[in-house]
Amino acid sequence: MPIDLYQVPGSAPCRAVRLTAAAVGVDLNLKNVDLFKGEHLKPEFIKMNPQHTVPTMDDNGFYLWESRAIMGYLVDQYGKNDSLYPKDPKKRALVNQRLYFDMGVLYQSFADYYYPIIFGGAPKDEEKFKKIESGFDFLDKILNGEHYLVGKNLTIADLATVVTVSNCELMGYDFGKFKNVSKWFQKIKSEAPKYEETNGEGLKAFNELKERLAKK
Repeated sequence: MPIDLYQVPGSAPCRAVRLTAAAVGVDLNLKNVDLFKGEHLKPEFIKMNPQHTVPTMDDNGFYLWESRAIMGYLVDQYGKNDSLYPKDPKKRALVNQRLYFDMGVLYQSFADYYYPIIFGGAPKDEEKFKKIESGFDFLDKILNGEHYLVGKNLTIADLATVVTVSNCELMGYDFGKFKNVSKWFQKIKSEAPKYEETNGEGLKAFNELKERLAKK
């Protein structure tokens, strides 16, 4: 029975979940939620997720939200092995650390700088922009001498972070001077299963939303 994923097509966290499902080989029944129409505030949605956020997963009555929690669950529950999310405590701790870094530093800096501009027409904030630079500098150091964010193979840390980096690229952020990030980005794009079908299509949706809001 397919897993229901309540999502917004352009949402970065939703795209990260879709990338993980593709890597695990799990079918998702995508249910688009129109936030502008308040579909996430309907009683039936709030019953599943009191925070009324996307992505929200319904796996046969098991409800879960927060993208990185869903990603870990999909691997633990449906993965043929644990390579995407290792069970070894030290390896898993490193994957978790990278996930928290993406959530709390890299993606957060992207959201803090770009979302007020996209959704509110706010002016550029140089101090916020510097935090993106700082995040990429840290990421470049983490990737020094490495092909992946953790260990010798693709993990959900790579899948979450590649979405964030792709968002930055879409917004015209030039990370070319971060050589390790640039090389890693191309590698993950080529290795992540169904990358174009999931993140590529999602980026198009995000770009369409951005352009639509810019015309208002």
